[in-house]
Amino acid sequence: MYLLLAMLSVLIPTYNTNVLSLVENIHRQCLEAGHDFEIMVADDASTDQDVTEANQGIDQLTHCRLLRHERNLGRTATRDFLAKQAQFDWLLFLDADVMPKYPDFIKRFSLTQSQDSPIVFGGVAYRKEKPELQQILRWKYGSDREAKNVKERNKSPHFIISQNLLIKKDTFFEVNLVSENVYGLDNVVSYFIYKNGITVAHIDNPVYHLGLENTKTFIKKSIQSLETSLQFHREGNFPEDFRPVQKLYLKLKKWGLLGIFKGFIGAFEKRIEKNLYSNNPNLRWFDLYRLYHYTLLKEKLNA
Repeated sequence: MYLLLAMLSVLIPTYNTNVLSLVENIHRQCLEAGHDFEIMVADDASTDQDVTEANQGIDQLTHCRLLRHERNLGRTATRDFLAKQAQFDWLLFLDADVMPKYPDFIKRFSLTQSQDSPIVFGGVAYRKEKPELQQILRWKYGSDREAKNVKERNKSPHFIISQNLLIKKDTFFEVNLVSENVYGLDNVVSYFIYKNGITVAHIDNPVYHLGLENTKTFIKKSIQSLETSLQFHREGNFPEDFRPVQKLYLKLKKWGLLGIFKGFIGAFEKRIEKNLYSNNPNLRWFDLYRLYHYTLLKEKLNA
């Protein structure tokens, strides 16, 4: 059975990012697909005047609207706002810093064999060209850990990345139970999908992730993601063994090796950080670095 995408709401939150080219791309594809559609962009109180002026061109396109918040709400709250404004039942969420890989991006969603899945994840991709030094860790991590083909994604089908997600409106409100503006919420949403037994259809329809964070910001956000998982676990809304880093922590704890591990990585922390900022960061070292900080966060919470 194929998806009935005769009507589609494309929803794009943005902050200080020019999304006109993305909207023009999606607008052209929707017209070619012959859908009833709308494209809504919510500017989350951008401060860059050049960006806000450029994005005003969105209102010149048919079936497109640019909405603007007076104060910054964060991406999660902005997505919720857009979903409530949407007039159609199928919602396509895109991040502001992406671009479809294929020229038939919209049609590929329409031709998906859904098997009654209320969620369709097209995947993410990264350019093959190596970026500048300060973005290499984020690029390498994304290329190795996030840019998975359909077969790889189907091994853990409930894991999604929300920067390219087609979802039915009622399902979105079922799994989007978080209002906090924190990093790492895709893990929480993935758990809600798993917990509620919601099926996800995975297809080959990625977007390129273009807005790569610098290494300092990416490391900071990675640790914030660990904090988010711990926060929701303490509140009873997230298990202690859902993410790979959690499972590794529990194994070390079971084997009585937490102290040895913490001492070893702590002694080499500066050397690891130097590698992460280098031209060839080691992702296994990055895994151990995050596990080390997860251990420190667990100790802090239990103190």
